[in-house]
Amino acid sequence: MIRIKTKAPTGLEPRRARRTLMLGLPTVWGAVAMTYKFVCPLAQLDGLGARIATSAVFFAVGTGLILRVRHTLMRELSEARAVADAAQSALLRPLPSRLDGLALAAGQLSADRGASIGGDLYDVVATDHGVRVVMGDVRGHGIAALGTVGAVLGSFREAAHDEDELGALLRRLERAHARYLRQRAREEHPAAGGGEPENPVAEEFVTVLLLEIRRDGAVHALNCGHPWPYLLRPGAVRCVEPMSGGDPMPPLGPFPLPAELPPVRCGRIRPGEGLLLHTDGIEDARDHQGRFFPLRSTLDGALRRGPIMPQAVIHAVYTRLLCHAGGRLCDDAALLVLRNDRSRVPAQHAGPVVCTAHKVL
Repeated sequence: MIRIKTKAPTGLEPRRARRTLMLGLPTVWGAVAMTYKFVCPLAQLDGLGARIATSAVFFAVGTGLILRVRHTLMRELSEARAVADAAQSALLRPLPSRLDGLALAAGQLSADRGASIGGDLYDVVATDHGVRVVMGDVRGHGIAALGTVGAVLGSFREAAHDEDELGALLRRLERAHARYLRQRAREEHPAAGGGEPENPVAEEFVTVLLLEIRRDGAVHALNCGHPWPYLLRPGAVRCVEPMSGGDPMPPLGPFPLPAELPPVRCGRIRPGEGLLLHTDGIEDARDHQGRFFPLRSTLDGALRRGPIMPQAVIHAVYTRLLCHAGGRLCDDAALLVLRNDRSRVPAQHAGPVVCTAHKVL
């Protein structure tokens, strides 16, 4: 007969010991206080000195109880925050400082206190088709939006390498988003008996901006309801806006994607130039007088001091944003800055960045 010995997970025994200690110490201290009150001869006296001594004993016991409970709760909170930070870092992983000839920097501010990330998402991957970038904004903010963020980012990280065309990549993101919403609807409404919910995507959406930066600096984009990026040049800032046929599509969720998804060609970024991608939590932030955050003028000021430094640009924007909003944001705010450090870009394409729609063959 073979006997298999099972062992409890290593984290259970210390946790049970802490909980037992947390409940046991108050009991012991309470027993000591009651014993002193009813057994100690000093506690039976009515004099002023006896009353002072009794009060001191009960005060010491109560203070020790409060401090012990507080210490235990703070330790549990610290451990929970460490686990949450590790999970959030795995979901919205830190970007490398350089990737395929591009200098990168990203930042994220959550509207929920205690959360390092929220409903904004971004990632950059180097593929055989060029460097592909996603920036998105889930309806809502904070911890509640993390499920949608994980579904979209997980699909992007896989499909960015598999799909040759940017339109096919966007369709993969749409399917992943819809699949997640259906699963969540089944979990929230188990009375449906495991069937498909009638309308799982009602009032649920995510804006998405997809970019593809090729080796020669050419930029192609697909935009589903997201703010267009800014072109950064030393001493100059320009909003990258489409011309004819390049209007943004609706966000993913409420409406299906069109049958044809021709990418928008956004010219080229030359060496030393950059792009700033952001979510609407940046420009929609208001001060106490209701004025919107001046992102354009903030970027102008940040680029007057010399070459484009991605990390310095993000620091300048966030510093002024928090000052503008009084230190508290009403929506998540994400920034992503890319600078082209490649050495070769054809000279005939050195004109301004202009977006026109075209179909990639």
